[in-house]
Amino acid sequence: MPFDFRRFDIYRKVPKDLTQPTYTGAIISVCCCLFILFLFLSELTGFIATEVVNELYVDDPDKDSGGKIDVSLNISLPNLHCELVGLDIQDEMGRHEVGHIDNSMKIPLNNGEGCRFEGQFSINKVPGNFHVSTHSATAQPQNPDMTHVIHKLSFGDTLQVQNIHGAFNALGGEDKLTSNPLASHDYILKIVPTVYEDKSGKQRYSYQYTVANKEYVAYSHTGRIIPAIWFRYDLSPITVKYTERRQPLYRFITTICAIIGGTFTVAGILDSCIFTASEAWKKIQLGKMQ
Repeated sequence: MPFDFRRFDIYRKVPKDLTQPTYTGAIISVCCCLFILFLFLSELTGFIATEVVNELYVDDPDKDSGGKIDVSLNISLPNLHCELVGLDIQDEMGRHEVGHIDNSMKIPLNNGEGCRFEGQFSINKVPGNFHVSTHSATAQPQNPDMTHVIHKLSFGDTLQVQNIHGAFNALGGEDKLTSNPLASHDYILKIVPTVYEDKSGKQRYSYQYTVANKEYVAYSHTGRIIPAIWFRYDLSPITVKYTERRQPLYRFITTICAIIGGTFTVAGILDSCIFTASEAWKKIQLGKMQ
């Protein structure tokens, strides 16, 4: 007797004349197909979309920066002349720079009565401060008005990613126009290193920061101290890393198979239960009639 390979078929076919269609089975089949379609489209959307996951670790992520952090500052002082406005930088490594002018620009406001300062500079990765003041002016004004609006203060690369809601420009929009004109302003910044890695493995380095502030009029034994806008910073040892990920193809296929198989199995059990109960009810009714 020749070997029949069909004996390995575990999906035996039932002749159509041995099957019985029902309205309940048709309804369950249609609902089953619609449910599978819905879950398939949901999984497909998740497979196409990019997921951003985050993690925390202790390290300096940008070791090639030479121990420097790029800073971008944009601030308006509507009641202080541009020739009086300057940027000073200090830190614990001994840096003390008064009147920083590299990569900076002063734009007159209010017909020359005010000034908008825009600058890009670098700071060392140690605690320190930079401040906007009149310290670099040739002659100190009697009553400098330090009311201001901060348009932008950011550190490192600019990240424009929709999936991340971080504090990369926490002071953007800070309005101190109604504050005491003779008051100094202290902004205490805690800078958090941040890494963003896209799907290709390319990394960008930026910094988020938290901020606390206070406003005060300072005095010494010689009288009132000239006010300034201070940005005092310290770095956090914790690094935040964001990584773009996409669901693997094998996981997507496995999920789809589980959806189809599980849905058909549950629908088959449900249909079988309904059909068995219906047949039993018919036999009961038939027995009552006899």
